[in-house]
This record gives sequence, structure tokens and C-alpha cells, in this order.
Amino acid sequence: MNESPYPLIAIQEAWRRIADALSPLAPRRLSLDDALGCVLAEDVTAEEDLPPFPASAMDGYAVVGGDPARTLRVVGELHAGSGEQLVVTTGQAARIMTGASLPRGADAVIPVEQTESLGDQVRLLTPVSAGQHVRPAGQDAARGDVLLDRGLALGAPEIGLLAALGRLEVLVHPRPRVAILATGDELIPPGGHLGPGQIRDSNSLALTAAVRAAGFSPISLGIVPDVKERLRDAILEGVANADMLLTSGGVSMGNRDYVKPLLAELGTVHFGRVATKPGKPLTFAHVKGVPVFGLPGFPVSSLVSFENFVRPALRLLAGHRRLWRPEVTALLAHDVAHAPDRTDFQRATLHRRDGRLWATTTGSQSSSRLKSLVGADALLRLLPSPETLKAGEAVDAILIGLPEGREEVIHAG
Repeated sequence: MNESPYPLIAIQEAWRRIADALSPLAPRRLSLDDALGCVLAEDVTAEEDLPPFPASAMDGYAVVGGDPARTLRVVGELHAGSGEQLVVTTGQAARIMTGASLPRGADAVIPVEQTESLGDQVRLLTPVSAGQHVRPAGQDAARGDVLLDRGLALGAPEIGLLAALGRLEVLVHPRPRVAILATGDELIPPGGHLGPGQIRDSNSLALTAAVRAAGFSPISLGIVPDVKERLRDAILEGVANADMLLTSGGVSMGNRDYVKPLLAELGTVHFGRVATKPGKPLTFAHVKGVPVFGLPGFPVSSLVSFENFVRPALRLLAGHRRLWRPEVTALLAHDVAHAPDRTDFQRATLHRRDGRLWATTTGSQSSSRLKSLVGADALLRLLPSPETLKAGEAVDAILIGLPEGREEVIHAG
């Protein structure tokens, strides 16, 4: 009987080897347009006060706080960005719009609705104290403040703050480029006509979508038949043009499963089997300094392995500190049989009932049944045990999609 030369290792050991072998990609300066989702590789410090001048927080009148006069002469009008130079003293006011720089001498703003216009004069209907409705210089940030920390992922607010600081580019860990290669004599492109013994390749597009959905940059290498020399050339092309290579298929024990032997020939295989279902033949290697994941050929095995291993590994390469999907505890809505000897990741939908979260598996959990992932909210992590899990038992649920909670267009309350 043929036996794999690779020992079956626990998930935790597989991840220890991945973590030991990977580190974030070298930082690069990117424009703000290209930096969304990337991770900062430097602290970002304010080089000037924000705002750089005291500004009005309201539409109204700039005045001297505590001025005993109630009827003031209006000496001019200021709009945001006008740059007009005005001076206000006691007994005077300047019409001012939100965001405009306060005139010299003024230290407060009274909202327009608390005044009465009298032509070239204005009557104050309430007293005004110094600092009222004024954004002082440096209120948002003072020169020298560290505003964004190294290791922070850049979202819309961070990009906006960088723009406010006058930054055109920023030092970040770039998004990994991921080459994707499908293997197998039986595969044809999705639009092709099926011949005897052929199936359409779903893994290439599914993995491309998974990479893109995770925020990274896929590179399709297409389909390569089970021909050793052509596979070798494709693997070398992938590692020459990407930061990670994903292959699907060719990692089991068949006579034409060439991926593992080629990875061992061209580089270093860190592991070749993991005690997980689906995804047992998952392989992790390095070829010419580039990490390679050999994913199983079954569509579910490929995508679940991506979720559990590839996606967090890509986040590690991209410099993220948070690698893992969120998890919750859910109660089983029905009895669930599972693998007795491996950690079983079953696909499920989640729903709330009686204030608790319940999980319902998506039917047959066959590794070839891609529909078991369609609409799934979670992967249920079921630890090895010969016992069937009973309805009502608590399990860990990894949230692979965070569904909106309500269907109505408008929700009040």
C-alpha cells in the first residue's frame, strides 16, 4: 500500500510552520489612491496644526466674547477659504460661515439663529462667551502628534486624514500578488463544451474571486494538464511573477499527482498533509523564496483551505496584525455527524431564535458539492470525536460572511 511521505500534522502545527516561514512584504510608497486597505509601515506624524487656524464651527457672527454691547456693527463677511483679512473689536461683528477663519480680535461665534439682522448691524439675542462655537487651531491635531500608527490598515477615514495632512503618498506593505494555477487533464474552461470525462474548471475563478474579495491582487495562470514539464514551467512562472502561488489539484496520491514532487524538487515543502476535513492533502512550500500553497482539487476543499490557511497567510504577508475571521458560539439546530479523526469544518447558516444563535448545516458536506458553501454564513469547527453532536450543543462558528441582519429598506429604532 502506498503511503504519503508527509506526516499528518495538526492545524496548530501547520500554522506554526506557516508563521515561521512568512513575514510581511517589504514596504513601498504608494499614492493615496492605491493605498486603501494596505497596512502602514511607518508612523504618521502631523507636520502642522489641524486646523491650522481658529475656525468657525457655525454659520453666524464672529464677535469678541463677553462684549457687553448687544447691538454690533457688521464690518464684513467671511466665507470658508476666502482669505479676507478683517479685524473685529468690541462693538463690532463679522458675518462668518462654517469653516471660515476667525477675524483678528474675535474669539467667539454666535449662531445666526440667535441673532436679529438690522441691515449693517446685528442684535445678539443671547450672551456670548469666549471660545463659543470656535474650533481652535490644533484642535484636531497638534504639530508633532502621531496620528496614525505603524501596523494600522488604511480605510476611508485614514485616507482622508492623510489627505488633510497634505500627504500624497504613504509607506505601506503592498498587497500581495497571488498567482493562481489549476491543474488536471480533466479540466476545461467554464465556457467549453464537455467531452468524455471532462469537467469545467471552477477553482480558478473561485480562488480569483476569493483573493480579490480578501483585498489582494490575483494573477490567473489558467489550466495546466497533468504533464510534469508543463507543470514545472507553470510553477516557475508563478513564483517569478507573484508574491504567492496557489495551485489546485494534483496534491493527492495518484500516479499523475505531480505538484508535491515538483515543489520538493524546486524548493522546500514545509508540510504536505493536515488533519482537517476538508483539505487533508493541503501542501505548503517555498520555491525560489516565494510561498506556495498546493490546494486540493475538490472545489469545497480548495475554498475551505483558502479560508483557513491562505487568507490569513496573505494577511500576514500584507502586514496585518488581525489575521482571523471573527468567531461566535452557536447552538446546533440538529444532530451533526462529523469526522472522528480530523477537525471538521462544516458549512452552515446562522439564525437567531429566542435570543440565541443557531446553526443549520447546508446539507451534504461532500468536498465536491460547491453548493454547500453557497449562502453559508459560517464554518463550524467540529473537533475530532466518534460521537455525533446533538441538537442544542454549542460549537465554534467562524464567520466567513457577515450577513445584514434585516431585509427592510428603512429600519427605525
